Amino acid sequence: MHEALRIAVVGHTNAGKTSLLRTLTRRVDFGQVSDRPGTTRHAEAVELRLDGRLVVRFVDTPGLEDSVALLQFLSRQPGDSRPERVRAFLAGPEARASFEQEAKVLRALLDQADCAMLVIDTREPVLPKHRAEIEILASCARPILPVLNFVRDGASRRDDWHRALEESNLHARAEFDVVAPFIGAEQQLYTDLGTLLPARRAQLRAITAALAQAERERRQAACRLIASTLIDVAAQRRGLPADEFADPRRQQAFVRDFQGQVGRHARRAVDELLALYAFRADDAELAQLPLPDGRWEDDLFNPELLLQAGKRLGLGAMIGAGVGAVADVALAGLSLGAATTLGATVGGAVSGGWRPLWRKLQNRIDGVQELTVEDAVLGLLAERLLRLARALARRGHAAQQRLRVGDDGPGAAADGQRLVDALDAARGHPEWERGSPGAVDDADRAQLLESLAAALRPQLEPDAAAPNGA
Repeated sequence: MHEALRIAVVGHTNAGKTSLLRTLTRRVDFGQVSDRPGTTRHAEAVELRLDGRLVVRFVDTPGLEDSVALLQFLSRQPGDSRPERVRAFLAGPEARASFEQEAKVLRALLDQADCAMLVIDTREPVLPKHRAEIEILASCARPILPVLNFVRDGASRRDDWHRALEESNLHARAEFDVVAPFIGAEQQLYTDLGTLLPARRAQLRAITAALAQAERERRQAACRLIASTLIDVAAQRRGLPADEFADPRRQQAFVRDFQGQVGRHARRAVDELLALYAFRADDAELAQLPLPDGRWEDDLFNPELLLQAGKRLGLGAMIGAGVGAVADVALAGLSLGAATTLGATVGGAVSGGWRPLWRKLQNRIDGVQELTVEDAVLGLLAERLLRLARALARRGHAAQQRLRVGDDGPGAAADGQRLVDALDAARGHPEWERGSPGAVDDADRAQLLESLAAALRPQLEPDAAAPNGA
């Protein structure tokens, strides 16, 4: 078996070398990423491990700062070949003085690498210094794969760079946007590298296969995570004695607390998705839509959003601000009924007129009022979490702007009614809510989780519609 592949990541200052490595290794904390030139000052190694095995050892290098002057200096060094002249330069005093940064790059390429990835910021015009860099790197006699960065940017000069690379006899190249790489870009990068390293082709194929498998496993884990959260929220039930419910202030506090607990389930799902895709806890947030003073979790109970979600997901639930007239408390998104009539919902009561609902309230068979969430809340939560998972799958680990995921774009749950129907089983099992007193994770909950995850999985496939709100 081959030893780990050694790759030097080289290029002009501020081209995105460290950013590329953060994305390829899923290490958001590796190195320093900044718009300020010359952020990386030393060669630094970082490893890619798959299934616990070291497969690639990358070396992040400083930017080449004065390539035109160095190219002229190299031409005056002794030696019959370009690699010999590079070695002569590295043995001389200038490698520790005027060209110290450039010497670090060339030493890494000659002594620590089997090949190089040359990262190019395609927003930059092709200048003499860039051509000099390419010629200097080629002098080390190592295979070079140009990696064209920021190709999706409106200012990209990709065609100019294609011509420049061909003129430098670099015909193999890859495109990789470090901020928003397309699905499969990682695997394609190693496939392209295989054209330059025929002796390592089988090893590179194994790396791409392992990366594809890891991607599939992340999608499956994300679906299970979302499904489990939906079960938690569907199973959530809270009761309040009738005499306390008759007190408007106690009533409002009861509803706010219930909504807050739903929000905590949702927030935990966001944090778990971020961890699954190897992002920090504060790297993303679901958009705060209509509530200027609230968090996105609170938006799950916004009447207008629930009305839109009901229509979009085909739920047919009549959710709106008028529902809050029940007992003079904002109950939009919550179901209210006596504890012995667990199937009653505000949406269903509205469609049948107000009198049946009032009869249930007056009867209060056992003197306890109980809250559960409406179907539209479950649909809206599923939409948002699926959008977030899709956005994270397409996000580079060097992105510095906080990810904002909103509610515009195509609906994530294609069959909302089927989804919430499947969750009906959880409504009768309050013990399935994780974190609640007496919570259990039994075989029936596990079976429902796997069924829901399978239903959600098509929404996270690579060809699923990308969210416009990400």
